[in-house]
Amino acid sequence: MTEHAGVSVTAPVERRVEVAPGVFLHAEQRAGERAAAPFVLVHGLASNVRLWDGVAAYLHALGHTVVAIDQRGHGRSDAPEGGYDLDTAIADLRALIGAFGLERPVLAGQSWGGTVVLEAAWRRPEAVRGIACVDGGVVDLAQSYPVWEDCLAKLTPPALDHLTLAELEARIRKGVPHFTDDAIHAYLHCFRTRADGTIEARLSRSHHLSILRSLWEHRPSTRWATLKTPALLMLADAGDQARTGAKRRAEAAALAAGGPLRSVWFSPGHHDLHLEFPSRVGDLLAGAVREGFFA
Repeated sequence: MTEHAGVSVTAPVERRVEVAPGVFLHAEQRAGERAAAPFVLVHGLASNVRLWDGVAAYLHALGHTVVAIDQRGHGRSDAPEGGYDLDTAIADLRALIGAFGLERPVLAGQSWGGTVVLEAAWRRPEAVRGIACVDGGVVDLAQSYPVWEDCLAKLTPPALDHLTLAELEARIRKGVPHFTDDAIHAYLHCFRTRADGTIEARLSRSHHLSILRSLWEHRPSTRWATLKTPALLMLADAGDQARTGAKRRAEAAALAAGGPLRSVWFSPGHHDLHLEFPSRVGDLLAGAVREGFFA
């Protein structure tokens, strides 16, 4: 069942941050106590900042400063023609951290966001105190799809632009009937309504596929042996034996590398663990700080 964070909600302060000449990204800050570790929350592919609302509110209620972002081309951020690759995603993230003046934040990323925070920490371990990869950042996509064309055929998003927002909402509610209204609305924020009443994804198909290609080319398995930053894996077992098996093999290889790593399974768990279990995800993040794992 979907959890409720059970904490008071404070409206975040919204900002548009210039991360490259003429490119502004949307970010939301909940300012906390100066002594508490700050968090930066990074969404996944074709997602948006709203999916982190419950976790952000939970962490902020514990005194942490929390910044959640819409990545380039997503949500309310700008969508320039270029920059839909891993290097640019990391550069955008660094620019946002600098703009908010955050000192060694914990980076939490879901799905594609997990890859972004893992690579950011691997490249600049001194800049962060810890990372959390929420059902992402651990499996090499090319292991499942050795040929790019197979990956493209399997993971190209379905066409939904013939639907109205109400029709899409009905589909989502059927797929995840236990999700809260707030969770459903977070999904709907991935789309905008056109003048004729039909919807379009905020992330264009061409930009989506550029990001997918960068994910397919990346090999997170090569990072664990030399990763210096403490990392927390949160992994979802949704009942798909093949996917869960791939995650377990990747998890075992990461743990065997011997770095500062711990993992937690949600079974059963939806891919969007941060949306399904915001209080549990928030508690794991805050606990890793409290226990000194993220130091």
